[in-house]
Amino acid sequence: MPTQSKRYLEASQTVDSLKDYEIDEAISILQGFSPAKFDETVELSFRLGVDPRQSDQMIRGTVSLPNGSGKKVVVAVFTEDEQTALDAGADFAGLKELIAKVQGGWMDFDVAVATPAAMKEVRSIARVLGPRGLMPNPKSGTVTDDVAKAINEVKAGRVEYKMDKTANMGVPVGKRSFDTDKLKENIETVIQAVVKARPTGFRGRFILSASVSSTMSPGVSLDTAKYIES
Repeated sequence: MPTQSKRYLEASQTVDSLKDYEIDEAISILQGFSPAKFDETVELSFRLGVDPRQSDQMIRGTVSLPNGSGKKVVVAVFTEDEQTALDAGADFAGLKELIAKVQGGWMDFDVAVATPAAMKEVRSIARVLGPRGLMPNPKSGTVTDDVAKAINEVKAGRVEYKMDKTANMGVPVGKRSFDTDKLKENIETVIQAVVKARPTGFRGRFILSASVSSTMSPGVSLDTAKYIES
C-alpha cells in the first residue's frame, strides 16, 4: 500500500477536513503548502449528484480560463490541408501520415483537432484516442472547419470538463505560481460553467462537494453555495 509523502502529510495537518473554505482562503492555504520542485498544476475537483448511468445527466463541456492554464498546449490537427493548420499554430498536422504515427504509438500532443472531412479516417484511431480523452468531438469544439479558431482557443486556455463514471470530475485551473486573483477568477469561471451545465429537470443537490488541490497536495474543500444560488 503506497504511503503519502512527508510533505503531503504535513500539508494535510494544516487543513480542516470538516470545513468548506472560501476560495481566497483555500488558495492561500494551498500556496502555503511546502512547494514541490516544479510549478504544480492546480486542479478543481467536483463530486456531482447526478446519475452517470443516465445519458441525459452526463456533464461535459469546455470553458475558457480567463487567465489561461499556464500550460504549453501541444496541438495536433487531422486535416488534408496540413500547411494551413501549421500556419495557424498547430504543432503537428496532416492526415494519413499522422494517423499512422498514432497507430504506431506516438502520442506527443495534448489536444487533437480535426476537420469534419477528416473524421471518417480519424475514427479508425478512436480506440487509441478515446481512452486518453483525445478524440476530437464537436461538443468540445475540436471538430471544426475553423481550425485556426480552435487552435487559438485551446492554446489560450480553453479546457474541457467531463464527468467520469463515478460522477467525479477534475478540471485544471492554472499553476501554483499564479497570483491569487488569477487563480480565483479561473476557479470561479469553471464553477459557474459547471453550474450552468446542470441537466434540465434535474432534482436534488447538483454539486455535492468541490475542492482545490495542486499536483502534490491534499485537497482543500470549497464553499460553492453562493455560486449555486446565484
